[in-house]
Amino acid sequence: MPMLKPEGGTPQERALWGDLIGLGMVFPIAICLGYFIGRYIGGYFGHAYGGGLWGLGWGIATGFYELYKVTMRLSKAKPPEGSAKDAREDEEHHEP
Repeated sequence: MPMLKPEGGTPQERALWGDLIGLGMVFPIAICLGYFIGRYIGGYFGHAYGGGLWGLGWGIATGFYELYKVTMRLSKAKPPEGSAKDAREDEEHHEP
């Protein structure tokens, strides 16, 4: 049985792509969970609407925190070997 080779990229690059794809799911999940949990807790204290707003804010803040963490991981990642060199060559050959 032939062994399948992974398509392009190092494991670190694929992990970063996984983080970015996961980020697309984290935002809506965090917002929905924050809203409904806040509404539930607020309803327990007699202020469901206010609790929902607090939970919504908490969910949005959580989503942006996840975005911050992924951005920091991306900024620490090394670019592929030829990418900076290719970009500089493109700039040199481009005339205004």
